[in-house]
Amino acid sequence: MILAAGRGERMRPLTDRTPKPLLQVGGRRLIEYHIHNLVAAGIRDLVINHAHLGERIEAFLGDGSRYGAHIQYSVEEQALETGGGVLNALPLLGDAPFVVINGDIWCDYPLQRLPRVLPGLAHLILVDNPDHHPQGDFCLDHGQVNAEGEPRLTFSGISVLSPALFAGYQPRVFPLAPLLRRAMADAKVSGEHYAGQWWDVGTPARLQALDRQLRRSGFKRVE
Repeated sequence: MILAAGRGERMRPLTDRTPKPLLQVGGRRLIEYHIHNLVAAGIRDLVINHAHLGERIEAFLGDGSRYGAHIQYSVEEQALETGGGVLNALPLLGDAPFVVINGDIWCDYPLQRLPRVLPGLAHLILVDNPDHHPQGDFCLDHGQVNAEGEPRLTFSGISVLSPALFAGYQPRVFPLAPLLRRAMADAKVSGEHYAGQWWDVGTPARLQALDRQLRRSGFKRVE
């Protein structure tokens, strides 16, 4: 599942007429990097949620066939945040663990490395803390992710989640982080530290910086 329902307030005015996942960086729409990387990892059945200007996402991506994927859309009348968005899409995601990627990141993590079987309820990819988020999110201790402790790392927005993580929750607007912290308290969240390229493309300045880096490095487009 690719989370693509955010309004992109910090990206305005760029997102007034273009949904954030369709902003261009390095000559490609941001969401296309995720789709190509997922397909390259053998993950072809995709669910994308959307709210703000969501019809433009559907019009651009279509059914996913030109990417070698099959895309279904989870439509939200109002953005349900990360937790509510995933819960709303569960009927499309099935009963097995599934990959979730935030639509507003860029990362070269090799998705084929993600676990296919979960020992608990979630597996998180953690990265070094960026300058704009020095406090980090969670602590990684021998493969176990904890809400407290040091040193702290930042949640990348890439995870594998079990549908059971959402047991007992009703459809509404809510973030994913409290569910993860509750599972961490029960020692049911595993994780790994990835030291490669990762960007939170949350502002026009960071979008421009990533665009410059990709063009300068001659990043190879995955076809």
